Amino acid sequence: MADNAPHAGPQAGPQTGPLFDTFSRAPLRFERGEGVWLITETGERYLDFGAGVAVTSVGHSHPHMVDAIKTQAEKVWHLSNLYEVAGQEVLAQRLTDATFADKVFFTNSGAEALECAIKTARRYHYTHGHPEKFRIITFEGAFHGRTLATIAAGGQAKYLEGFGPKVEGFDQVPFGDLEALKAAITPETAALLIEPIQGEGGIRPVELEFLRALRALCEEHGLLLIFDEVQTGVGRTGKFFAYEWSGVAPDIMAVAKGIGGGFPFGACLATAEAASGMTAGVHGTTYGGNPLAMACGNAVLDIVLADDFLQHVRDVTLIFRQGLASLKDRYPDVIEDIRGEGLLLGVKAKVPSTDLLLAMRAEHLLGVPAGDNVIRLLPPLVVTAEEAREGLARLEKAAEALTTKLAKSA
Repeated sequence: MADNAPHAGPQAGPQTGPLFDTFSRAPLRFERGEGVWLITETGERYLDFGAGVAVTSVGHSHPHMVDAIKTQAEKVWHLSNLYEVAGQEVLAQRLTDATFADKVFFTNSGAEALECAIKTARRYHYTHGHPEKFRIITFEGAFHGRTLATIAAGGQAKYLEGFGPKVEGFDQVPFGDLEALKAAITPETAALLIEPIQGEGGIRPVELEFLRALRALCEEHGLLLIFDEVQTGVGRTGKFFAYEWSGVAPDIMAVAKGIGGGFPFGACLATAEAASGMTAGVHGTTYGGNPLAMACGNAVLDIVLADDFLQHVRDVTLIFRQGLASLKDRYPDVIEDIRGEGLLLGVKAKVPSTDLLLAMRAEHLLGVPAGDNVIRLLPPLVVTAEEAREGLARLEKAAEALTTKLAKSA
């Protein structure tokens, strides 16, 4: 779920100039942000329910974040992992105290966190005398990143095309199909890798019972369970991490996006046993865990782990769920379904999702496209009840405009 979607939606800008032509960008230039709002160079205000694809978890220009990065910037920016970094020790301890994990490896991105998770699982079996156990089972519709290994893990043809042979060692099974999963396990299987909620795949939650079944299968077959919580983590679903809803924990977990609040970094979390093969020299990073990133990460946790913050996320979620259910009932020709947990929400459109995104943008409301004709609503976790209702009102205007358009074309 280390999502870096290449298509920003309709009305993309021209592919000219010195940049790679890998993004279809919306014709919007934002100059600054305030909380859940983005302001363009011309002063237009947009309600940001995309949050940089679930990244700006505590909103734009949060005073505590600004103070943390300014303070650290006046000290030291980069050291590399040749030396001890105090912020790493603090943040790693906070993460392990608040989760299943005993060990943390800091990265620059979600894709790198997944790469570390994959290597950790393979190395575990290698050091335990089973080098043949290197294959990882994943699920159709998944998105795990843009590196050669993570596009192989995701298994989607549109991301694999043109990059040579698929990296060996990944087996996809149908989403939610337990029997297919059981049949896919072989003596070479090392781990299972899953997003608790598929993000880019269309905001498809995995049944909690299925996650519990995965844990049982791993115990039965001596496999490691890897959760990709790049998009679902750090309060996004109303728990610190989404695995908490299931009552079972992974052995390894990839984290990014919201953990930096806008600063690019990620982490691979693991139990001491799962990480036992990751000894000195077998993995590394130049930038990962740099002092600026650690200052941001610790500041995010100051906010997200504060008393009542996650309860606030759950309370605002109820406003969204009730409002979205009402819109679905009143605009059935536009909205087919509502999906997701917490503030990781998906509106499955009855019309082309690009039409809905355009109509939202006309109301100065931002969302994020996903697979299965879905628009993601990913507001910053600090969104207030009033801001939630304002967003719903703008979404209603967009749905009304599309309904009117459909009536005229009938």
